[in-house]
Amino acid sequence: MNQEVQSFCFCSLALGKRYRSHAFLLAQDIEQHSPGTSLIILTDKPQEFFKYPNVLAFKHRQQSLGCYHDKRFVIAKALSLFDTCIFVDADIRILAKLPEKITWLPGITARSCASFVKHNQVYIDSVNDLHKPKRIKDLEILSKIAQNLELDLEDTNLQFVMEMLFVVTRQDDRETEFIKYWEMIALYCELNGFYGAEGYVIGLAAAKAGLPVRWGAMENIIYFKDWVERQKIKRGQANPDATLIYFQQHEAIEYQKNSIFQKLVRKINKRIGYYYRALSLRLTTLKNYKFYYR
Repeated sequence: MNQEVQSFCFCSLALGKRYRSHAFLLAQDIEQHSPGTSLIILTDKPQEFFKYPNVLAFKHRQQSLGCYHDKRFVIAKALSLFDTCIFVDADIRILAKLPEKITWLPGITARSCASFVKHNQVYIDSVNDLHKPKRIKDLEILSKIAQNLELDLEDTNLQFVMEMLFVVTRQDDRETEFIKYWEMIALYCELNGFYGAEGYVIGLAAAKAGLPVRWGAMENIIYFKDWVERQKIKRGQANPDATLIYFQQHEAIEYQKNSIFQKLVRKINKRIGYYYRALSLRLTTLKNYKFYYR
């Protein structure tokens, strides 16, 4: 197999039936458009991926309260096996052939990113007045973290990374430090009720680890993400008929019918899992009381 192809992989997180179903389609897309390229999957049921020869599936149990920060485990596993990993959300689709050789610079390459200064304003302005206080509080949490880590939120080099599609390439073991700081910052955010902060956390962790973050057009990766495509269609930048089948497949998975019993079991398991992880979060953070509680 071509060594250049094997120097990078795709990777994703697929916990629960819905995301595993999305990941099945993603695996097929990668096999079709990038033969020989592996897809690393962390999932609760790895046996369901055995029929996909390009998938390396590993058992994983949700660790973070909101699940979002479990992406760090995916990145860590992928970089233990490959020099470069392309993280994609499980419900992303790959639409066109990838070149056999793609060169990625060391550090993080993001399909979408912006300075904290710029993104913070968007983060607040994109919601109505009812939700603004919560988002202002979220930014106060980030400010406290930055202060503890001796980082300057006003530094335009500090980048928010859109987490649905980004690339991480090894650089002098800084990627290991990046994962370590991701965990440290994620625990602080979740401890304070800021669950969906991974785009911010990636930027803070990268800055602290000295791992560069850069924007990349990624013109070689033609992809479908439902909300991104809707925005393009709304702006007249895309033909809705061209991606209709992908919308249909996406919605068929998102709106699968479940029995009342299945819904009840899922709700109970979700609640039990939440309290277990919340307790674990408290116990873990108490080991570094100065950082998390002062």
